[in-house]
Amino acid sequence: MDRSDEDLPRTAAAGDGAAPRRLLGLREAIALIVGVVIGAGIFKSPSIVAGLSGSAGWMFALWLLGGLISLVGALCYSELSTAYPHPGGDYHYLHRAYGRGTAFLFGWARFAVITTGSIALLAFVFGDYMQQALPLAMLPEGWGAAAYACAVIVLLSLLNLRGLRAGAGAQTWLTMAEIGGLVLLAVAAAFFASPAPPPPADAAATTAAPASIGLAMVFVLLTYGGWNEAAYISAEVRGGAASMVRALTLSIGIITVLYLMVTWACLQSLGMHGMARSEALAADVMGLAFGPSGQKLISVLVAVSALTSINATMIVGARTGFAMGRDWAPLRRLGQWDGERGTPAVAMSVQCGAALLLVGLGVASGSGFKAMVEFTAPVFWLFFLLSGLSLFVLRRREPALPRPFLVPFYPALPLLFCASCAYMLWSSLSYVGSQSLGGINAAWIGLAVLASGGLLLLFLGRSERGPS
Repeated sequence: MDRSDEDLPRTAAAGDGAAPRRLLGLREAIALIVGVVIGAGIFKSPSIVAGLSGSAGWMFALWLLGGLISLVGALCYSELSTAYPHPGGDYHYLHRAYGRGTAFLFGWARFAVITTGSIALLAFVFGDYMQQALPLAMLPEGWGAAAYACAVIVLLSLLNLRGLRAGAGAQTWLTMAEIGGLVLLAVAAAFFASPAPPPPADAAATTAAPASIGLAMVFVLLTYGGWNEAAYISAEVRGGAASMVRALTLSIGIITVLYLMVTWACLQSLGMHGMARSEALAADVMGLAFGPSGQKLISVLVAVSALTSINATMIVGARTGFAMGRDWAPLRRLGQWDGERGTPAVAMSVQCGAALLLVGLGVASGSGFKAMVEFTAPVFWLFFLLSGLSLFVLRRREPALPRPFLVPFYPALPLLFCASCAYMLWSSLSYVGSQSLGGINAAWIGLAVLASGGLLLLFLGRSERGPS
């Protein structure tokens, strides 16, 4: 029997008994990881990093350092995902290390805001840029983007309900188009745009204050975020442990090269001063190279990037719901797996419905919805830190378990990864603590998500025990 099948919890919530099969090749796995990570952030973050880093040398060093830290994290996840191949990913590691209560709080936060909220926000990004490229003039003002957002959520959910092969096949083509667009950006800067003018005398900084570098690193790591989603397909990648390690490390390498390429393209065309002042980096570069038609093209590129991230997030996100359904009898329907199509059909459908509800919330509340998702960042980094620490816990608790891949330089590299997660947790707490939403301190939003999950956890526990 496949290890992935042995690791699946056999509880009353085991649904129809079907389990994930290894249907994904290395190419599809890389396309999923790259697609999750490279989103609209790369079209905005370089401007912020340029303004904070102070010099081209520091700027490139920070992007390279972000890739190295991500690689360290990928090596840690390579050990976890090959020792515990399971569609629950982080949920499963947290379950084994700390118990199913902690795992449920993570799964609830992920389902309630982190994943479904990301899908909804990315759908709005897609809608905004598609409205620019192909406006729906027949709809009232402001409704065009929402219509595109709803349409893309429904269509991609239907595509993934057809099966893993359909969703992964589309992901491969979307990722290739996304990478092609980023390469086009570099080519435009190299051959079609005029070189950037020299910076003004008062802007010719050569060094950066340590505080600025630390803040710049926050944006760099946020732009690299998402590679850990590979854990959710660990039980579905052909070739076992070796393919999983290759998928993670090659994906980080590809992403790092692409990010450095985009940063170079922007520097070549706009210069440090121009990058720092730009509100739409890619559009400015393409505008210099091709005029108004280039700016139109970049709208399509950003839309494709959002589409790529939405599809990949849907594929990995639904697997958390599946894992929760396997663990909790009242959620047993979420734990049903369509063995013929290779997808958690019920969890995928519920995820689609929840994302559509959040789109409706976004239309009704405007920026409040976006803020709600952003202000749950501390919750994400808290559980990400716990996932990193689970490597130490599980090595100590289950020393005899076969581990096809071991993190090199243990414990130094895992400690470095956990330290970076702790730093991001502290940074996100500092940011959220200084913000407010409707006159309420934003820090309460993350606490409210966890508190609501705690109440639901109590209800599920009582439901499983039955009447006393």
